[in-house]
Amino acid sequence: MLRRSGLLVSLLAIIFALIPAATASAAPYCGITWGSTAKSANPTATGNLTNVRAGRHDCYDRLVFDTTGPANGYWVSYVDVMHEDPTGAVVPLRGGAKLSVTVQAPSYDMSGARTYFYANRAELVNVTGYSTFRQVAFAGSFEGSTTVGLGVRARLPFRVFTLPNRIVVDVAHFW
Repeated sequence: MLRRSGLLVSLLAIIFALIPAATASAAPYCGITWGSTAKSANPTATGNLTNVRAGRHDCYDRLVFDTTGPANGYWVSYVDVMHEDPTGAVVPLRGGAKLSVTVQAPSYDMSGARTYFYANRAELVNVTGYSTFRQVAFAGSFEGSTTVGLGVRARLPFRVFTLPNRIVVDVAHFW
């Protein structure tokens, strides 16, 4: 009996040695460690908004704000309800979560002439077929900043950064 027990213990030890151990936390999706809390940067330069465009990548969807010159101030956060600036009117958005994206780049110049033109304020960019994005809607341009509502599939990690003459928002496809 003892011999059988010893054989069983040895066999189980071999089996468990061959099974890979589960780690306490899985590796982040595509190495993404951004998180989903609000992100902001105080402006040191402000250009005028000229375009909003989107792109798809393997691990995230990207929203880009093009400006006439350096612009590096922003406030991006998840909200329960997207509101238009300055009226406060509700901006409906498709998706399981809503990102409010405010860039310190007005869509008008010093004389009040528009610098950013769109055909449909509820559909600034066609994001049909995107993994994460569901809708991009204009939510106002007031007192030197422009706000856009970004409807996304779920509350997912995002990052914000600046490049020459643009502000970039990436939203991961998964956690």
